[in-house]
Amino acid sequence: MSEQHIAVIGAGIVGVSAALHLQRDGKRVTLIDERNPGEGTSKGNAAVLAIDSCAPVATPGVMWDVPKYLKDPLGPLAIRWSYLPKIAPWLLRFVAASKPERVEEISIALRSILLQATAVHRDLARAINETSILKETGWLGVFESDKKFESYQWDLDLQKRRGVPFQVMKQEEIRQFEPSLQPIFRHAVYYPENSYVLDNFRLVREAARVFAENGGSIVKARVTGFHIGERGPTAVKTETGSIACDGVVVAAGAWSKALTAMLGHKVPLDTERGYHVTLPNAQKMPRMPLYSGDHSFAVTPLEVGLRFAGTVELGGLDAAPNYDRAEILMKHGRRMFGELNEEGRSNWMGFRPSMPDSLPVISQGRRYANTWFAYGHGHLGLTLGPVTGKIVADLVAGRESGLDLKPFAIDRF
Repeated sequence: MSEQHIAVIGAGIVGVSAALHLQRDGKRVTLIDERNPGEGTSKGNAAVLAIDSCAPVATPGVMWDVPKYLKDPLGPLAIRWSYLPKIAPWLLRFVAASKPERVEEISIALRSILLQATAVHRDLARAINETSILKETGWLGVFESDKKFESYQWDLDLQKRRGVPFQVMKQEEIRQFEPSLQPIFRHAVYYPENSYVLDNFRLVREAARVFAENGGSIVKARVTGFHIGERGPTAVKTETGSIACDGVVVAAGAWSKALTAMLGHKVPLDTERGYHVTLPNAQKMPRMPLYSGDHSFAVTPLEVGLRFAGTVELGGLDAAPNYDRAEILMKHGRRMFGELNEEGRSNWMGFRPSMPDSLPVISQGRRYANTWFAYGHGHLGLTLGPVTGKIVADLVAGRESGLDLKPFAIDRF
């Protein structure tokens, strides 16, 4: 019997990780993307492994915040008016996912997979001979506002129920713990489980290089459809020709929705547009990643510079970036650190693939048994990319993953 040939669509952290794990299983793997490996959302994320992040984006009471999201285009979470008709069904499911009992279920499912993430990241770092790229420093959430910190107690209570370790710090401890910060923060929470990678883009490129060196095929082409046989897809159609295969993994991030529809499933996938600013010559670098509890963004000390990354803009894949949102990040960054050297500054916008319940799709297809789906990780794409790739290989092989995968099923809606 010839070796099984799996086509993986999407060369971000999820797709490349899946390709590597399938290759380890002895599969012949072709990785397909219209961009070079890592050049989509994986290129510009915050580079943080947020193991603490078991709370969904939609939490109780979020329904009353939606008008605010529409009113403030530069807020931490904003909705473009022009996109509202298209995203309205997603928003309804988003609000439905904010019910207290549903939030508990979602947080349990997220915590179960988050607990496996760091070990698989270590394994990936070893596989690409880049063990120093993973920095297990923890991260520090800081709050200037008493009111914001008081509202964060809900998150801490949820994390406590899920067994997330953390340490609350008072104002006098914060500067000693992180001297790079201005003395304006009154509260902080340290999460020892969290870590980060020194260069998220390099991580994916190196993983793709190792995949190719081990015999994997990388095809740079846009996928246009599938040839479907009696039992499912027999080939992937691209703009440059067809690629015969025995099975397909869809891991194309925010572009997965249309591909999934071609394979018999309708999913409520949309995109959270995220922004970053990177300062290659900032001259101030924290010891570890930081999180602004007041303004909901991350700060990461990378090899390429100091990065401010975050915010959520619901506006789809086609609208032009609003780089005023990046400027807001920079404004808050200056307040955190004081004067910064902004020479060589770069701005970026990317698309987080997001499900309304904050749970990714990690699932075998129900229509065709030789299809598998892995996307929708929202803010946790880098965190969960490698472990998702491992689970995909388990699904293809028919192995138990050690996780309850029902919450991540493609047909859960």
